Amino acid sequence: MSVLSISHILKALKSPIQTVEADIPVYGGCIDSRRCEDGSLFIAIKGEVTDGHFYVDNAFNNGAYMAIIDHAIESDYPVIDIADPNAIIPTEAPYSLLVPDSILALQTIATYWREQFDIPVVGITGSVGKSSSKDLIASVLSHRMRTLKNPGNYNNEIGLPLTLLSLTHEHEIAVLEMGFYVAGEIKLLCDIAHPNIGVLTNIGTVHAERAGSIEAIAEGKAELLEELPEAPKGLAILNYDDDFVREMASKTHARVFYYGLDPRADLWADEIESRGLNGIRCRLHHQGESYYLTAPLIGRHSVFTILRACAVALNLGISWDWIFHAFKSSREQVRVVTVKTPSGALIIDDTYNASPDSTLAALNLLGDIDGRKVAVLGDMLELGQYEREGHRRVGLRASEIADEIVLIGTRSQITRDAVLETEFKPENLHWFENTDEAIAYLKPRLSQGDIVLVKSSHSMHLERIVSALEEVH
Repeated sequence: MSVLSISHILKALKSPIQTVEADIPVYGGCIDSRRCEDGSLFIAIKGEVTDGHFYVDNAFNNGAYMAIIDHAIESDYPVIDIADPNAIIPTEAPYSLLVPDSILALQTIATYWREQFDIPVVGITGSVGKSSSKDLIASVLSHRMRTLKNPGNYNNEIGLPLTLLSLTHEHEIAVLEMGFYVAGEIKLLCDIAHPNIGVLTNIGTVHAERAGSIEAIAEGKAELLEELPEAPKGLAILNYDDDFVREMASKTHARVFYYGLDPRADLWADEIESRGLNGIRCRLHHQGESYYLTAPLIGRHSVFTILRACAVALNLGISWDWIFHAFKSSREQVRVVTVKTPSGALIIDDTYNASPDSTLAALNLLGDIDGRKVAVLGDMLELGQYEREGHRRVGLRASEIADEIVLIGTRSQITRDAVLETEFKPENLHWFENTDEAIAYLKPRLSQGDIVLVKSSHSMHLERIVSALEEVH
């Protein structure tokens, strides 16, 4: 049982097909035919823009061994109806398997496959810091355990099961980020992945537009804790400093382990020192002992990411010596990328996504770096009823940190109005409707010694500003 094979797939889908002459293995799954590799399983999904069923043969041409489809297609390769007991499985790949629902089939196969492995699974959710925590936890654990993690943003009902298809007998643990928009999503992911360790980062207003309220977000995230097994097998790692998260202890039968900056937590930190782009240093406290740790993570807020990684490692029996070694060799930098412009200005590219909390953290990082500070901020989306409050908070903090503020987008007018309520010099405040206008303003005005933070929700595409500022002009 080293890798997933056709016999496993048929068993997972409860197919009546009995005879499999060639138990062909598959190595991971994909939904983009262009990214299929030798031996992969292609899942054809009909999306809003296109239909993966149009690209089955392209997936095969790129090396896929099998495809999961849920309606008839034109193909140069065999199509097997898994509901037909008289169907014959070809002895050679590639071929397609016809199922009632491709997404459901993917989830069913992934659930079955995960159940074949008696390994710990770490589920991570929260409003901010999921991806960075996943990456750092996996990085630390990988120094002692063969670790599987979901790549990029594969954290939903499609991405998470795709990740699980890559499980092999070599893996000793899986670290899985779990995304959330509406009630029931986290439960579905738990039904597939069966986590026994749950990590909650925090509860904020990101995605409030879809969820409805911060209370609804908290309830949705708490599904991870509700689905954990009872202690001692189940473990909930909770942020003591977040009121919503701390109170979630009542929603789980798992053992609870708190982390935070409060000395009442099981693992807590103080003496946090930001070294700008050179990382942070802090003192960690656990079971009456204290340890100093230096990590290549950017910004004071990264101490919470450190605490989560340490909490998971300690509860898995990994010693502090190994944890220190892992941090010393880690290259995780929590999505923040720095680039130099031809004029000598330093750009902090934090355009992956934005919420009020993550933007405030980025502004605090800007404040830790010497130089003329320029905050380039775009709209923060999906905040729902918290849109005005969130943009105001960012504006007020930006006015305290930045020497110059450049705002882009309709919602950023709220940020502008908040800045104008302060003593910030109006001549250093600029609002633009789109990125092109912002680029035209910024490009000739940046010089050596300027530190420029670029931050917004991903769909604002402020990465275009970063790219334009990198160009020689």
